Amino acid sequence: MRKVKLHNPFKARIINEKLLREHLALERTKLANERTLLSYIRASIYLLISGLALLQIKEYQEISLMWVGYLSLFICILFLLVGISRYIALERKLNKLLRDESSDNSSNAK
Repeated sequence: MRKVKLHNPFKARIINEKLLREHLALERTKLANERTLLSYIRASIYLLISGLALLQIKEYQEISLMWVGYLSLFICILFLLVGISRYIALERKLNKLLRDESSDNSSNAK
């Protein structure tokens, strides 16, 4: 059984080659989680900009674009809250999975 050393600037760990795939899959999942959060933030910023632009239009007040602008601002906040809550939930699940995995490995080593 060959061991593979992963490079981490803060902590060097030696991981069994069989566990390397699982470790890399978890890292990909973390990166995908961060990309998803950034996508939610980007969509929220777009809605914020469009809501503010609709509220600044003075010529079309009778069409009630103000309601659409306020709705866009509300959805902007909603997107931001949903994105952050999903990020935190998945991060907690991943941390719990890593803690369970490390406790299993330490009990197997004994």
